[in-house]
Amino acid sequence: MPLEGVRVLAVEQFGAGPWATLQLADLGAEIIKIEDPGNAGDVGRYVPPFQDGQDSLFFETFNRGKKSLALDLRSAEGRAVFHDLVRTSDAVFSNLRGDGPAKLGLTYDALREVNPRIVCVSLSGFGMTGPRVKEAGYDYIIQAMAGWMSLTGDPAGPPTKSGLSLVDLSGGYVAAIAMLAGIHRAARDGEGCDADVSLFETALSELMYVGTWAATHGFIAPRRANSAHPSIVPFQAFATADGHITIAAGKERFWRDLCTAIGRPDLLEDPRYASFTARDEHRDALLADLDAVFASQPSSHWLTLLVDAGVPVGRVNDVAEALEDPQTLARDGVVAYEHPNLGTVRQAASPLRLSGELPEPSRAPLMGEHTDDLLRELLGYSDEQTAALREAGAFGEQVPR
Repeated sequence: MPLEGVRVLAVEQFGAGPWATLQLADLGAEIIKIEDPGNAGDVGRYVPPFQDGQDSLFFETFNRGKKSLALDLRSAEGRAVFHDLVRTSDAVFSNLRGDGPAKLGLTYDALREVNPRIVCVSLSGFGMTGPRVKEAGYDYIIQAMAGWMSLTGDPAGPPTKSGLSLVDLSGGYVAAIAMLAGIHRAARDGEGCDADVSLFETALSELMYVGTWAATHGFIAPRRANSAHPSIVPFQAFATADGHITIAAGKERFWRDLCTAIGRPDLLEDPRYASFTARDEHRDALLADLDAVFASQPSSHWLTLLVDAGVPVGRVNDVAEALEDPQTLARDGVVAYEHPNLGTVRQAASPLRLSGELPEPSRAPLMGEHTDDLLRELLGYSDEQTAALREAGAFGEQVPR
């Protein structure tokens, strides 16, 4: 396994944080979730629908292949156990508010004496400094604040968030990259570090060229109908006789091939459409022509025609259709495993596909499922030691949700 031998202690919950460590687990890293029994563990365990006791399909999505250890980090005994775990680990990861890691002793300054090579990664809403350090940051809030919602939705409608929690997912990927970079540097130089990753800065960076336009020239990209690109035409969804397709003429040759394929070579002779800039300036007239063309035939007709012509095109699927797409099936894009409470769980496979054998998908852990085994096998605690720690409150008192 690519990351076999890497051990991460994850003080995480809900979406963005567990998504970060899921990427590492899918590559063979050992992810030990530190769950607070006093708060009934990761709140993701209780997200409806399809929730049963301390398990849910939401939680399964973010936590397959991990281990769970119930531990109260606010107690002296719990912190002592945590420090023993830090001595044997490569990284400590948390997704708390920006002021949370320092309060719980999850920073490099707090842990360098325990393990000088430890990498401490914080993924928070707004980072560990600045005026919003104490504020909670959820994906919906960040999409609003970072300008994403102002760019999304129909021009005549309200600002709109993405249908998926893309800031959470992106923040998870950024945190995973930062963690791997820190682990590599620690292996090379013998010294760990802090990594301070925020959802807000992740979302700002993903404004990409739209952010560059605004920062450099004050240009605010307008919202476009039919999910259209802000400046490239045609690059959007079109209604067909029985559904919708999306076309992306992102190169001049795609524009030429499109016009030929749909039987409209006259568009190539029209000076209004002779370049990217010209098509953008005359988009209303051009799109009126194209709308009429695509509405005349069903999606299957245009998909066959345009794929054969080499024009980037795709059907607008619903989620169930996407999971049954021939490309999904051909590349084993959906995996399945059994869960003791939830039955057969099916979910999208990891997109991380390195050559060699990758692990079989396995379920997410039950709350505190691996506590005793980890203490015994990883730390060498005796049953008597574990019982004494439990009596002293190291593992907290599990509170029902």
